[in-house]
Amino acid sequence: MMPIAREGWVFIVTPLVLSAILWAMGWQAAASAALVLAVAVALFFRDPAREIPKGEGLILAPADGTVVQVTRYPGDELEGAATQLSIFLSVFDVHVNRAPFPAVVERVEYRPGTFRLAWQHEASAANEQNLIFLKAPEGQLLVKQIAGFVARRIVCRVVPGQKLEAGERIGMIRFGSRVDLIVPARAELSVKQGDRVKGGITVVGALR
Repeated sequence: MMPIAREGWVFIVTPLVLSAILWAMGWQAAASAALVLAVAVALFFRDPAREIPKGEGLILAPADGTVVQVTRYPGDELEGAATQLSIFLSVFDVHVNRAPFPAVVERVEYRPGTFRLAWQHEASAANEQNLIFLKAPEGQLLVKQIAGFVARRIVCRVVPGQKLEAGERIGMIRFGSRVDLIVPARAELSVKQGDRVKGGITVVGALR
């Protein structure tokens, strides 16, 4: 059976029940449409197991998707200069987010905002987002879970003080979104704009 993120079951059961009711009423076409919807939603909320790479100082992608930006981070939340790596998640990508580095959750901060298209660079600062600050001996990292035009529900599974392993599940964003990873400027990044990455699998750089 395909693993499903726990946040998705409420969205899957509803069309399944509707499909059964419609079928019992003799409306086979409508029942089939509801069943197809349930399958599509289940695919969106899939949560496959991942073989997490091992290695000292490896930075992993926090999400599946396409790298849309690698640039100097304009914010001042981290100590010193930092680099921002932005990943756009389409509705076809796995939406479970993962820890990019072994670290302790320093703090979690929710920021309300707009709902621009997630691939637009302005979305990083303007859109509704959840900031997860991570502290490791090698330095500070920041993961931004950013809502998009369709995705308007951010799920965060971690709390301050929680110790995370690289690749551990930290939350998800429903129905299309963006995840920004901010790392110290001295980190050596190995991906560029246009690259496809997988959360918890793709090594995007190193911080030693």
